[in-house]
Amino acid sequence: MEEKLWGEWYYDAENKKWIAKPTSESGKELPRAFCKFIMDPILRVTRNCTDQKYHEVYKIMANIGIKIENDDKQLQGKHLIKRIMQRWINASDAILEMIVSKLPSPIVAQKYRAPYLYEGPKDDKFCQSIMACNPEGPLMVYISKMIPTSDKGRFYAFGRVFSGTVKSGQKCTVLGPNYIYGTKNDIYHKAIQRTVLMMGRIVEQVPEIPCGNTVGLIGLDDCLVKTGTITDSDEAYTIRAMKYSVSPVVRVAVKPKNPAELPKLVEGLKRLAKSDPLVLCYTEESGEHIVAGCGELHIEICLKDLIEDYARIEVIKSDPVVSYKETVTAKSSQTCLSKSANHHNRLYVTAEPISDGLVLDIENNTIGPKMEPKEKNRLL
Repeated sequence: MEEKLWGEWYYDAENKKWIAKPTSESGKELPRAFCKFIMDPILRVTRNCTDQKYHEVYKIMANIGIKIENDDKQLQGKHLIKRIMQRWINASDAILEMIVSKLPSPIVAQKYRAPYLYEGPKDDKFCQSIMACNPEGPLMVYISKMIPTSDKGRFYAFGRVFSGTVKSGQKCTVLGPNYIYGTKNDIYHKAIQRTVLMMGRIVEQVPEIPCGNTVGLIGLDDCLVKTGTITDSDEAYTIRAMKYSVSPVVRVAVKPKNPAELPKLVEGLKRLAKSDPLVLCYTEESGEHIVAGCGELHIEICLKDLIEDYARIEVIKSDPVVSYKETVTAKSSQTCLSKSANHHNRLYVTAEPISDGLVLDIENNTIGPKMEPKEKNRLL
C-alpha cells in the first residue's frame, strides 16, 4: 500500500484493482492514490470543522476509530482541528518514527557530512576526526541551543559532540559564531563545570560523553549567546553555523499585565532571545516590546515559554502581524522623473531586480555600505 501511494498509481474501486493510468475501464476520471487515501480525508475533516458541520466530523472520526472526548466536543473551528490532529496524526509520533527509520547513524553520516560541517581544510586532524567519529580524537562540539536551567538566569549549552570525548572539569576553547580563524575576536577559554545527558525533562549528570551523542554543558552560558563551537585547541576552525530557510516575519507586541513587572518582562525576553536561535526580541522606538518568530505556531510556543519559564508573569499580547515587503520581478516599463528642491537637478530612474549573485554577496558581507567606493564600484 505504501509503495502505491507515490507516483502514477490510481485505485479503480469498480474493478477493485490498482492501475497506472488516471482513467478507469469505464472511462471515469480517477484521483491519484495519495490524494484519495491521504489528502481527501484530512481535507474533509478540516473543511467540515471550518463549516461547523461537527456531526460529519464526529462520524468520520468514529469510522477511523479516533475517540473524541466530551470536553473536546466543546471546541470549535481551528481549536477542534488542532485537537483532532493531535489524536489522529500526531506530529511527535511521525517525527520520532522518521528519525528511527530514516536517519543514518553518526558513524555513517559524518563520513560524508564532515567536509560540509567543518569550516577549515578537509585534511586537518579535526576534520579527519569528525569524519571517523573518533572518540579518541580532538574535541569538537557544536552548540545549537541554549536551554534555561532551574537556576534563575543560567543556561545549559545544548549541542552535539562530533569528535573526541567531552568530560566534566575539562578546559576548553569556546568559538562564537563571529570567530574568524587566527583572530582573537569571539574566542574564550573556559572550564566545563558539568556534563549532562538531556532526555526530555530529565537531566542526568554523567562524567563524560563520547562523540555521536547530544550533550548539555554547564558553565559556558556567559560566553555563548545562541550557537558556537567547543574545542580543546586554539588551532581549530568553527563548525559551520546552521542556515535557516525561514526568517522571523510574524511579530507580536507584548506588555506586562501589571506595569510594575516590566523589568521581569525585559529579563524574560533576554532569556527567550538567548534560548531560541530563530526568535528576535527587540524594543521599538515607541517603547513596544516585540517578539518576532517564523509563524503563528512558533510565536505561540515562544510566548508560552516566556510566560511559564522565562518571565513567569502574566502578559498582554497583540494579534500577530506580518510585515509585508515588496519587490520588483522585472525591469520597469517606464522611466520615473524626480526633481530636486531647487528644481536644478533631475533624476531619471528605472527599477530592475538585483541579480542572485549580488544578493548572496550582500548576505555573505562580501559587499556592503562600509566598503571603499572604488572597490565597491569595481565589484558591481
